[in-house]
Amino acid sequence: MLPSRSPGILERVKARPRKHRTCIARAVGVLAGLCAAAACSSSPPAPPAASPATSATSPATSAPSPAGLGASPVVRTTPPAANVAARVRPHVIVSQLRTADGSVVTVAVFRGPVQYVLHNGSQDPGPRYAALVRAGPAVSGAERRHLLAAFNGGFLLRSRAGGYEQEGHVFRALRHGLASLVIDRSGQARIGVWGVDVPAPGEAVYSVRQNLWALVQDGRPTAEAARWFRWGGTIGHAEYVARSALGQDASGDLIYAASMSTVPEDLAVALARSGARIAMELDINPEWIQLAVAHTPGGSLHAPIPGQVRSPTQYLRGWTRDFIAVLAPG
Repeated sequence: MLPSRSPGILERVKARPRKHRTCIARAVGVLAGLCAAAACSSSPPAPPAASPATSATSPATSAPSPAGLGASPVVRTTPPAANVAARVRPHVIVSQLRTADGSVVTVAVFRGPVQYVLHNGSQDPGPRYAALVRAGPAVSGAERRHLLAAFNGGFLLRSRAGGYEQEGHVFRALRHGLASLVIDRSGQARIGVWGVDVPAPGEAVYSVRQNLWALVQDGRPTAEAARWFRWGGTIGHAEYVARSALGQDASGDLIYAASMSTVPEDLAVALARSGARIAMELDINPEWIQLAVAHTPGGSLHAPIPGQVRSPTQYLRGWTRDFIAVLAPG
């Protein structure tokens, strides 16, 4: 993977390790640039006893593009009248949006009382931390019976794109001002800017995955989103490559967005169009973009991103990088 053309990508961000937690790893040297690989692992509490829930996709409807976002009509898969019913069971709504430049972005919204688990990859964060955490490179056992979806994490830890905490163990110091996925001990998750929006006073932080700054804030793409070269090193320094991101809407649902050929601003537009109030970039480049979705908890997995390189069963066999599992409670 090639380094970013912005060697000082995080030089303005001050590291603030959390003193009340154990720091497992110290940064060893600073890379000249930001690597384009993905990243870490973590695991929340064991999932509850299996209780199959039904997953469904609502009929698609078309909505006009709001002023200033520059996107063509978008496919929305949950009519407002269905929102209440959608809350009674965990399910994933998958749709595809085409942005003004022609990029096709796949959007997956995780609805209902789902739980999130950050998994450690076999290579990154890797075996050095394997004995400290429960969620490793593969989804298996009780977790498999509850698995509704899984998606890739962020950049490699050595890329210095942010901190990482799994199950109360800090593998890389968390950095003030960076976009962060925070998972509590119950498996609930939210996205915020570390030291600003998260963590809340007294919040039972269990796992944290940071990756650069916010891509969407207050429901709109950030100014940084338009600067594609600020969002990691791409193969051949190409502008349009495989990219992924994660947002959260006003009701607290997480929204995953990815495409095998797009720019950061397209992901920001797609997430904002899908209701995200805040969002962060995840990994980039074709080897690392992976989304696996089941129609029912514990069911067979499929890959909804057109052109996705990896099989959706990769997370069951074991993966080299960190990833997030989406579980239906029992």
